[in-house]
Amino acid sequence: MDFLRPASWEEALAAKAEHPTAVPIAGGTDVMVEINFDHRRPEYLLDLNRIAELQEWEVGEDTVRLGASVPYTRIMEDLRGELPGLALASHTVASPQIRNRGGVGGNLGTASPAGDAHPALLAAGAEVEVASVRGTRRIPIDDFFTGVKRNALEADELIRGVHIEKAAGPQAFSKVGTRNAMVIAVCAFGLALHPESRTVRTGIGSAAPTPVRAREAEEFLTAALEEGGFWENGRTVPPSVARQFAELCSAACNPIDDVRGSASYRRHAVGVMARRTLGWTWDEYRGKERNRQCA
Repeated sequence: MDFLRPASWEEALAAKAEHPTAVPIAGGTDVMVEINFDHRRPEYLLDLNRIAELQEWEVGEDTVRLGASVPYTRIMEDLRGELPGLALASHTVASPQIRNRGGVGGNLGTASPAGDAHPALLAAGAEVEVASVRGTRRIPIDDFFTGVKRNALEADELIRGVHIEKAAGPQAFSKVGTRNAMVIAVCAFGLALHPESRTVRTGIGSAAPTPVRAREAEEFLTAALEEGGFWENGRTVPPSVARQFAELCSAACNPIDDVRGSASYRRHAVGVMARRTLGWTWDEYRGKERNRQCA
């Protein structure tokens, strides 16, 4: 196994172009586990740790550009206001040591259905910035996951960062695991309210071959909130609406039975998380609306 250690982003892209099979490594929290257990033996490792720009972020007027190697700890501590859903998801990632090393870029590169960042990124409507010697492009998060541990990257491309709109409304994340820490998700759920467009977006993890959105559930809830005038009147969402939303989220799943949980349990748990996160986010929205009206 050869070890490539570029000193700049341009050198990294050149190395990837010359060695398309090279596996990028930054935090190493996924790649090194696979190598240590002999599940993967790449010909080349492409170390990106010397490239400082990958560990930087920029908060713009409407969006946050998050470098691929920004560790989860930084997201939790510095971007909780702008990216609350992703900050909540980051808090559930493994241990403090892993959160100090791992980042969203590695999570996306691995493209595991159980990646903790994925539901929050789907709910927020993120875009993945990728680059090669041929140029740079952005891939909508909805188009990024193409199969089990497969993504839309070309062989010569590297993930440079993620562009995420600053939260305009409440966001939530929930995860079911076999214990409270150091656990791979049995299933996970993210929800984001977008009051400006009067829409909702979801993200489901570890309950299908890829991370997915519950699109029918989103359309149903968006219509129900609009028809009932809930965005304006701030009333509590009726239990019947919450129940139907939860059922549609469960129906969006296509899980398997494995050592962490059965398919039926995953469907049930996603429904429970969908109902609960809807309650949490809507209560937060109602509280902010009341405060705004009283100001």
